[in-house]
Amino acid sequence: MQSSSATPGRAPLMALETALEQLLAAARPSTRVERVATWDADGRVLAADLVSELQVPAQDSAAMDGYAVRVADLSAADQVLPLSQRIAAGQAAQPLRAGTCARIFTGAPMPCGADAVVMQEDTRTVGGNLHGVHIQTLPTPGQWVRRAGEDVARGAVVLPRGTRLSPASLGLAASIGLVQLPLCARLRVALFSTGDELVMPGDLAPQQMPPGAIYNSNRFFLRALLQRLGCAVSDLGIVPDQRAATQAALETAANDHDLILSSGGVSVGEEDHVKPAVQQLGRLDLWQIAMKPGKPFAYGSVRRGAGGDADACHFIGLPGNPVSAFVTFLLLVRPFLLKLQGALLPELPVSVLPAHFDLLRAERRREFLRVRRNAAGGLDLFANQSSGVLSSLVWGDGLLDHAAGHIIQRGDPVRFIAFADLLH
Repeated sequence: MQSSSATPGRAPLMALETALEQLLAAARPSTRVERVATWDADGRVLAADLVSELQVPAQDSAAMDGYAVRVADLSAADQVLPLSQRIAAGQAAQPLRAGTCARIFTGAPMPCGADAVVMQEDTRTVGGNLHGVHIQTLPTPGQWVRRAGEDVARGAVVLPRGTRLSPASLGLAASIGLVQLPLCARLRVALFSTGDELVMPGDLAPQQMPPGAIYNSNRFFLRALLQRLGCAVSDLGIVPDQRAATQAALETAANDHDLILSSGGVSVGEEDHVKPAVQQLGRLDLWQIAMKPGKPFAYGSVRRGAGGDADACHFIGLPGNPVSAFVTFLLLVRPFLLKLQGALLPELPVSVLPAHFDLLRAERRREFLRVRRNAAGGLDLFANQSSGVLSSLVWGDGLLDHAAGHIIQRGDPVRFIAFADLLH
């Protein structure tokens, strides 16, 4: 679907969904696999199904500290059963003698013949542990018992190929005895910025900055975003606004990387050298996306040596404005990188929350506003929505997905995308 907000004589702006669809169609998952210690696999993507060779728990076990009993031995509450054994986690249990109970602790195996656990809060010892236990409540079969295999069945796929591993996933892999995991190899991403106005923090003190100079903030957050996605990042720094320097950086990066990511310099100005350099070394599509912030976006490829188009490195050029670069990374580059890693792509979680503000000016483009949830369960709007105001991303905790051509009145339900769902 194309936006209708095109200027006469120009191609219509591309819908965000169309841009994402084309990006994902170009992303062929990497086939490189490496085995990595389970300790070190957080955030990585599984290259194969994990199949359990055992069941978890291995046998019926206690879910609570208390006493293992045979329900048939208890006809009513307030009975006393002799204590026949004590079972701790990791110990073997003897069969439960009829008419007795066993002291048992969480995780300990249930003795053969026992079918319930009475939690210790519902008991009282009589004459010390050697004499017996007063069972104060009548248990039901299966009470406080973890059944064998209730967590993981033998032969089950516990985590499918394409799973992006979380701390809980690592625990699950460890629970079936896996010390190493087959993972998609880290994507190799070359990162650079363009612009003679850019200065690295530390190179010049604020009072020494010449007119028009700005500190390079994009380099810092883009590198962090890439690393959070498990990428191996080569930081090529700031490339001068020169055609030869830009072409040399692209040629060097293409040979050893899966993706070249740049910010700035993909427009059509006299000092924008990325476009002609990429076109000379490969191919480039300049997309004008019907979104705000982030309309200018470039995707293409750079040939590796004499390999031709069939052996090329992906190239993505982001806008230079920091909020535009940040938002387009989250909505377009992130899913592209996840697919390159072979990751499963779930639907983006979207919440519907009330707007606690008025926005009575309708935009021609779909807008992603920086907002923050408040104590009343609604959304507050950051006052300055300019694409250069990086502080809006720190103040906010998500984006409001605002359709083109609509206004927002206080109390209206709106679509909210939490940064927490985009930054893990």
